[in-house]
Amino acid sequence: MTRARQARSIRTRETLLSLAREKASAVGYGALRVEDIVSAAGMAKGTFFSHFKDKDALMDILIAERLNALLDGMETAPKFQSVADVVAGLMPYLAFISSERYVFDLYLRLSGALKVEEIGEIAESLVRLDRILIEKLDRDRFRQDVSPELLSEGIQAFCISSIAFSFCALHSSQNVENRLETQLTAWLCPG
Repeated sequence: MTRARQARSIRTRETLLSLAREKASAVGYGALRVEDIVSAAGMAKGTFFSHFKDKDALMDILIAERLNALLDGMETAPKFQSVADVVAGLMPYLAFISSERYVFDLYLRLSGALKVEEIGEIAESLVRLDRILIEKLDRDRFRQDVSPELLSEGIQAFCISSIAFSFCALHSSQNVENRLETQLTAWLCPG
């Protein structure tokens, strides 16, 4: 591929991403339609699909951008000294994940990959979240009978559980923050 074609391809991809960001900001991630993006770009639908496998592949990038921006804030925060600190540190991240059912569903579907070549941006952001949680937990303040890695996995599992319950009509009476605080108190500070 010539440099001119490469540069044009990069510009086209950036145009599609930029328009998708704008449209998602206006209508939400779930309501965003590929047709609206290509129409605004004045491009054929085939052009979109030459850059992205499908809408979810595009959303993997956009949602992970937002997740990583939220993780930037968590990374610069002080160590977690209490369960309340852990919950407060996670809530901006969790508020975004639970902002739309589509975002949560995509987060769950793309958080792991069956093959190495399928690892996407959302899955990479989860690796980063895990690393941050391991680094931010003040080991003197929380249970020490399990590894920091297992503590982090438990925190992440309770985060998913709390959000899932918030979408369930049978369990939606308690908000994510309160449910998570109860679960993490039992997990991080048993006894």
